[in-house]
Amino acid sequence: MSPSQPSYQVTDPATGEVLKTFPFATDAEIEAAIGAADTAYTAWREVPIAERAAIVQKVSDLFGERAEELARLSQQEMGKAFDEGKEESEFSQAIFGYYATEGPRLAADQSIPAADGGTAVVERRPVGPVLGIMPWNFPTYQIARFAAPNLVLGNTVILKHAESVPQVALAVQQIMRDAGVPEGAYVNVFATHEQIETIIADQRVQGVSLTGSERAGAVVAQLAGKHLKKCVLELGGSDPMVVLDSADVPKLAQTAWDFRVYNNGQVCNSNKRMIVMDTVYDEFVAELTEKARAVDASGHAPMSSRRAAESIDEQVQEAVSKGATLHAGGVLGEGPAAKYSPAVLTGVTPQMRAFHEELFGPVAVVYKVSSEEEAVELANATRFGLGGSVFSADVEKAKRIARRLDVGMTNVNTPAGEAADLPFGGTKSSGFGRELGPLGFDEFCNKRLYYVAG
Repeated sequence: MSPSQPSYQVTDPATGEVLKTFPFATDAEIEAAIGAADTAYTAWREVPIAERAAIVQKVSDLFGERAEELARLSQQEMGKAFDEGKEESEFSQAIFGYYATEGPRLAADQSIPAADGGTAVVERRPVGPVLGIMPWNFPTYQIARFAAPNLVLGNTVILKHAESVPQVALAVQQIMRDAGVPEGAYVNVFATHEQIETIIADQRVQGVSLTGSERAGAVVAQLAGKHLKKCVLELGGSDPMVVLDSADVPKLAQTAWDFRVYNNGQVCNSNKRMIVMDTVYDEFVAELTEKARAVDASGHAPMSSRRAAESIDEQVQEAVSKGATLHAGGVLGEGPAAKYSPAVLTGVTPQMRAFHEELFGPVAVVYKVSSEEEAVELANATRFGLGGSVFSADVEKAKRIARRLDVGMTNVNTPAGEAADLPFGGTKSSGFGRELGPLGFDEFCNKRLYYVAG
């Protein structure tokens, strides 16, 4: 594995201009980071959980206070619209706040009835330093859902962020320091891919969590398995949004469009495949097409990078060349900027890349079906299994279909249930393990049996 670019660098996707660069860590700095996390762990684990939670609450407060600053950095580094960046920072605040409030309860001992008269208790204990490998698309939220439960539990965190968002990485590290997180309990590293292997291999590091591509997930899982480390993976998605019927098609199309183009479509659990019953299909596609045409060709936010814009354009153009219909949008702007206009695509077939691959950009792909069985079969005809949703005026019918989706998160009459207390994660090639909620608290937890004979 080699670095994807020569350094951590800030490239404004609106212009393609490289604004700042940050050198990769030296091997000595990586060793120092692991050592600091290990040393801090021996003390941090002994701090009463109520005190750890109080510090994490201060982290939460600072995310709220610095939401606009973090939003500006996200806008500069990966093109996120300012309002969306602010909203993301406020969601991160909520996640830290949730674990600060609920962490002590989630960590409480769990008694188990013992048939022989003994006393059996499951204790939730920290395990040590854990490594988080984070992506660029939600540069604060991704950190929050990994770091918050681990810090409350008593683990220490080594954080390797995406190479394109170094300023956000440093800003979050500063928040941790200002909140009183002890030196070494949260360590940001500008690591190379080779150095990531070194961190995973180190006996002091007890686990690794990655959010990213299938390719990266496979590499990290292989390394984690080789070194017998716990691993959590949140990878790609091609989530179905099944529309069985609607009493208000324009309103539902607006919901579908807003969710699909949020963060410029660069969302793992976005509704990337809209599977629509033939009775409402034509009106639904017409509504989406109108919305795509209304987007200002020059005013919409850029994608995260020129390469990201080119990649989504290649997938769409390949589909069109094989017979798919591009109803609106899908225009790649001039380089080196990363503009790509939101698009509506129909007629996608299994012979096209767009049928099988994740479309990580603002492209609404709509499929027509004529029965519930066909809808379920198409919804599950993917190697991904992150999330999915079903919409119908008949809630019981929607519930029935939603329970048949092969996904980690299934939703009825909403594109996604998202909150600090709701677990997030998938199945199949979308990864394994969960973040957020009570399940996220348990991932890097030693659920130790404490037994006293009767």
